Amino acid sequence: MNADMTGEETVRVDLQTDIGEALLVCDRLLTSRGFSETDSCVVMTAVSELARNMFEYAPGKGVMRFQVLDEDERRGIRIIAEDRGPGIADLAAAMTDHLSTSGGLGLGLPGVKRLMDEFHIESTVGTGTSVTATKWA
Repeated sequence: MNADMTGEETVRVDLQTDIGEALLVCDRLLTSRGFSETDSCVVMTAVSELARNMFEYAPGKGVMRFQVLDEDERRGIRIIAEDRGPGIADLAAAMTDHLSTSGGLGLGLPGVKRLMDEFHIESTVGTGTSVTATKWA
């Protein structure tokens, strides 16, 4: 984990235990920002899904960045999950509910999109994937 002067913290996702580290960092930031328990649970679920995806599909090639946000009267958190993995060949299919390439429920990326207030994904085969998701308190 690294912190910088802009309020951003970074967690590399190399090992399965790094998923827990990402959750700890996120929880601390949510608590410091005054997020409700409900909103915190929602964000933590999204972080868990994104970190698990990175560990499963791009082991040792991913990083999660957490940014605290202050815009006018609102406060929030932005999660940026970036990896240098294989990329997603069919992004439209990956954003379809119940599609799973790993035998899971297939709720990962579409679920993250539903849970968060803002969501953006980019992926290039052979280069990697970047997901940016924001939640406002």
